[in-house]
Amino acid sequence: MSVLITVAQLQQRLAAGQRTVLLDVRWVLGDPHGHDHYLAGHLPGAVFVDMNTELASHGEPRDGRHPLPAEADFQATVHRWGINTADTVVVYDDAGSAAAARAWWLLGYSGIGNVFLLDGGLAAWRAAGLPQRTGEVQAQAGDAVVRFGAKGTLDEKEAGQWPGVLLDARAGGRYRGETEPIDPRAGHIPGAVSAPTLENLAADKTFLSAEALRAHFAALGVAPGVEIGVYCGSGVSAAHQIAALEIAGFRASLFPGSWSAWSNRAELPVETGPGGDRVEP
Repeated sequence: MSVLITVAQLQQRLAAGQRTVLLDVRWVLGDPHGHDHYLAGHLPGAVFVDMNTELASHGEPRDGRHPLPAEADFQATVHRWGINTADTVVVYDDAGSAAAARAWWLLGYSGIGNVFLLDGGLAAWRAAGLPQRTGEVQAQAGDAVVRFGAKGTLDEKEAGQWPGVLLDARAGGRYRGETEPIDPRAGHIPGAVSAPTLENLAADKTFLSAEALRAHFAALGVAPGVEIGVYCGSGVSAAHQIAALEIAGFRASLFPGSWSAWSNRAELPVETGPGGDRVEP
């Protein structure tokens, strides 16, 4: 599965009339107005994607804030988006791909190939002076088949006993337990390594080069043959980390429940500090 497409490459596809499904994942934690932002301006032909109802399901707190949707539900969602077998899909947001990566990962997890993140997202499209459209886009129903399992996942038990490198994609302050604005306990999974997703991006919110990302991850213990697991707050920005790892040439498994699930399980231990101050339940 591919990872990135540039604005120039996308523009070339669209100008040539090559079938391309565009998905707009306008979601930022703490901003409930993503759909309004989409309606006010989006790439021509882009379909709105709802993080909370289409890219996640609802469960108990122990399941985390964004549990994976059921396979049958996501199948219906993919059809609503208008994705057919063998279509090229381009996903974007206005937040450095932090939200769009969740859709990219879920489509890959579903066995759907030819899915790309628009590098730089809507900001890069605007910077290129390209047009936007307003209002809702309703796609003609697609026929792509969803089969979960094409990408790796791990659960709480596996995360706690991970044999390789477990990356924590949250901001450093949350990893160290200095602040926790959302979830019930502060800190990180014992043994995890801090790897904030913002470190994957350049100043213009495009991804760093493959070479720069390889060097970045190598400094965190990532190497060929090492098993890599990733988590974040609720399994959203961790998908961004997995995209960056794939750009660098590595495959990784996602802990979907992430810290929101782990911290809601009082029986599980927590570490605080830079990596070593263990707090038993």
